[in-house]
Amino acid sequence: MGNKRLRMTGFADEASPRLEAQIAVTREAGWNSIELRSIDGINICTLDDAAFAVVEKTMLEAGMRASCFASAIANWARPITTDFAIDLADLKRAIPRMSALDTSLIRIMSYPNAQWEEKDWRNEVIRRIGILTRIAEDEGITLLLENCDGWASESPDNLGYLLETIDSSALRVVFDSGNTISHGGSKELNWAFYRAALPYIQHFHIKDCRWEAGKAVHTYPGEGNADVLALMRDLNGRGYQGMFSIEPHIHSQIHTDTSGDSEVVQVEMFRTYAQIANSIFDQLQL
Repeated sequence: MGNKRLRMTGFADEASPRLEAQIAVTREAGWNSIELRSIDGINICTLDDAAFAVVEKTMLEAGMRASCFASAIANWARPITTDFAIDLADLKRAIPRMSALDTSLIRIMSYPNAQWEEKDWRNEVIRRIGILTRIAEDEGITLLLENCDGWASESPDNLGYLLETIDSSALRVVFDSGNTISHGGSKELNWAFYRAALPYIQHFHIKDCRWEAGKAVHTYPGEGNADVLALMRDLNGRGYQGMFSIEPHIHSQIHTDTSGDSEVVQVEMFRTYAQIANSIFDQLQL
């Protein structure tokens, strides 16, 4: 059986914006890493140097590392018309910070459209991610493309095309089990995205979702339509050795700024989600 301490992680900013609370709830789950996204509402890649120095000191003193940097590069808020220099700066700023917190993985997306012609959108996405990938190659890090907002997430064919075209070991996939459902896709489409991503998966987000009254509702793992357990079982059966990261989205969705519940409620939700994820880990003998 695998070691949960080493292979389970999570977006602890969904429990609290405060790093100390993120560390505490992660440690309570029995894990030694956080998928770092935001501290006090600011992305880890855009914190100023003084703020990051505090993060680094606090993490290292707690014996906590980063499993991945969840950057905003090419994400839902940065359509294809966004100045590419912003993403280049984020990546270059992140690289030494990643090293300091013992991770070589950084999450990106693939640029939502901004009313461009499809071919122009595709070509610019590939150009930009190609440049980012070459930087990653030179620096010995890995970009993790998430099946979320952007050109590559429009279809499994798009995802496969981008990965095959760039063709680099520095560009892999973080497969998010809930994104297809939350974007209105079917269970069958979720599996199609999974199969397209499969040769490249190096990280896995545990997320579940179902639709109620025309609205996406995020759930605890196994309560939605994402087939989370089956996906994890299939991936594990293929020899996957990467990490599993919880991204609940139940009370706090960083990208929509919907965190109206108290920190106590959010911490309890994260604690429950982590317990369920740990149980799945044990059940599947990961």
